[in-house]
Amino acid sequence: MKQQLNTNKNRPKKSLGQNFIKDHNFTLKLSSLISSDYETNIFEIGPGMGALTQHLVKKKFKKLFLIEKDIRFYKDLNSEFKNNNKIITINCDALSYDYENANKKSKSLVIGNLPFNISTQLLIKWITGDQWPPYYLKMILMFQKEVADRIVSMPNQKSYSRISVIAQARCKVKKVLNAPSDIFFPKPKVDGTVLEFTPILKNKNINILNLQSLLKKSFEHRRKKIKTTLKDYDNLLRILKIDGNLRAENLSVEDYCKLASAI
Repeated sequence: MKQQLNTNKNRPKKSLGQNFIKDHNFTLKLSSLISSDYETNIFEIGPGMGALTQHLVKKKFKKLFLIEKDIRFYKDLNSEFKNNNKIITINCDALSYDYENANKKSKSLVIGNLPFNISTQLLIKWITGDQWPPYYLKMILMFQKEVADRIVSMPNQKSYSRISVIAQARCKVKKVLNAPSDIFFPKPKVDGTVLEFTPILKNKNINILNLQSLLKKSFEHRRKKIKTTLKDYDNLLRILKIDGNLRAENLSVEDYCKLASAI
């Protein structure tokens, strides 16, 4: 990858939430977390100028899908890999791409320094699909540190929220790498964090729409007690022995999953 960060052609677009990784040692470390074989499809989200892609192309894979919305970088990537039929470049919004259809029932990994402005939307899309377990074996994704902290947050913490519950109900989530702001261009005001998501089967039969509805009602007015926010389910709270005087942040992931199952 020989593109330069400081040219007008490659100037990051704020509208697309672009912050490019410029630290080679960081991408090398991130790449070392990614394990694949010749039966694995890899989806890289927002490869941009290819800082991580240059490491991914050296790995074992069945197909490598480079999903890039910015036409400038799509053209460069497409030109670079046009003679490699195992590397598929796609000019598409990551939110609208049909990953399952492209995957063709192969095992896969989803990797990406996600655009900060749509990172939570992408995560929700990938963990609330009708099919569970999903098409991917693992996701390794970069978020703003504040968002990552919310995703891994535990009950009784201020950062515990809807995204904490929905992510942990469907995946084992762990922090794998810190990304200080000075490794990016342009330098954002906040640091980043790389999280690893591994799907779990414990709650695979839960109606995910029920769970999302519960979480919305609980956390919209998070300072109110759940006997108020979840008054429509007062009988279920009693049956499941969940104290109605608790607030949204006091219920565990398991509590919410039990409620969603009981509806």
